[in-house]
This record gives sequence, structure tokens and C-alpha cells, in this order.
Amino acid sequence: MAGGNRFPAVIEADLPVGSVLTASGRVSSVHRIGEPYDDLPFTVDELVALDDAMTDATRATKVRFNAYIGPLGDDPAAGAEELFPTTPEAERSVLIAVSPNQRAVEIRSGKAVADRVTDRVAQLGVTAAVSSFGEADLIDGLISAIRVMSAAIARP
Repeated sequence: MAGGNRFPAVIEADLPVGSVLTASGRVSSVHRIGEPYDDLPFTVDELVALDDAMTDATRATKVRFNAYIGPLGDDPAAGAEELFPTTPEAERSVLIAVSPNQRAVEIRSGKAVADRVTDRVAQLGVTAAVSSFGEADLIDGLISAIRVMSAAIARP
């Protein structure tokens, strides 16, 4: 049927206790302390590897690396522009923003590091990430982008 869905993707009455359907259509749920949470999108090892890559890159370059995975809105470039100032230490950082459903990767850098994190460095990061993203491996793609960009950024 063109022009819309006939049935909702989520039926609010079928959600477990502590879950709601937000106005945007996203399901938001509580997690009780002490109970295992088995529905994480990434393993602990993947998150540790990502954290290690960002920490190593930040230490080597003195540029803070931030990563975002999620929707960036109708215009991913504008969404990344809006998101970037809210990231930690935005003035001296890099944001790698990935919107998997839109197949979009946006990289932004702060004013204090713009002379070192150039368009060329950002393009190297995107190129490094895309091959892993094509295989649905978001964490590996982010780690690859971080490592390549870190190697390409001029040292302070």
C-alpha cells in the first residue's frame, strides 16, 4: 500500500512492563540494576576494543575522538553538524557519526584541530570504515577509521 503502513510495527499493548512507545516510534525500556541485559547491540569485547582505539588515538594525537552510531535525521550532514557541538571537548575533537540505516558516515572536527584534522584525514577515515560497514561490522569500521585517522593526523 503506497503512502503509509497499514499496521504499526510495534503494538504498545504487547510491550513488556517498563517499556513505552515514544512519539518518534522508538521503544524505550527500563533496565533494573542487577538484572542481566542480554539485548546489547555490541559485545563487551567490542566496546572495550573501541574504547581502547579511541584512547590510544587521543593520546597519540592530543585530539579527542568521539563516535556516534544512530539516526542523523533527514539530512545526515546537517544532523552531524547539530550533534557535533554537544560532544565532549568539541573544540579539540573529532566526531565520527554513523547512521547505519541511512548508510551515512559523517566526520566533523573542532576549530582547535581543524589544521590537523583536514578533509584528507576525514576522507581516509571514511574510506577505512566503509569496507567493514559493508560487512555489517560497525565496531571494526569505527576502529579502522580511528586508527587510520590517528596515523594521518600531524603530531602536535
